[in-house]
Amino acid sequence: MVLIDPLLGARLVFILGITNLIGLVLILFTCRCFPNFLPQKVRETKIYRKIYSKHCWIWWFFIISVALHSVFAIVYFGNPF
Repeated sequence: MVLIDPLLGARLVFILGITNLIGLVLILFTCRCFPNFLPQKVRETKIYRKIYSKHCWIWWFFIISVALHSVFAIVYFGNPF
């Protein structure tokens, strides 16, 4: 019994892996624990401040992306044990 089309499963796993990487980078750059990670000029820009204010929402995006990535990877590739 095939739960999802194999090609669709592979694509979903790949796309969700990319979103995991994007979420991880956004979390790293907006992390409040490392305020001096980026130069002062970058931290003072309007775009950075807007992204920085959404840090908590970026965490939810990342958590959901990782969870979906895990589910689709297990469904597509199966249980490795």
